[in-house]
Amino acid sequence: MYWTLELASYLEDAPWPATKEELIDFSLRTGAPMEIVENLQQIEDDGQPYESIEEIWPDYPTKEDFLFNDDEY
Repeated sequence: MYWTLELASYLEDAPWPATKEELIDFSLRTGAPMEIVENLQQIEDDGQPYESIEEIWPDYPTKEDFLFNDDEY
């Protein structure tokens, strides 16, 4: 299982919180690459909904990870 920013971006508009099956269904309905479906199928599922992409990919970068100051523009 691997994640990239491009792959994770397909899940940004997912209906959070969502279960593993809901995320797979969302990915298939929106035409996301099959790598996303394969990655989602590989995650462990305890039946609890995921609150955000960070619970699936803990290293997902947030806005704070970038040294960009919105106040300058």
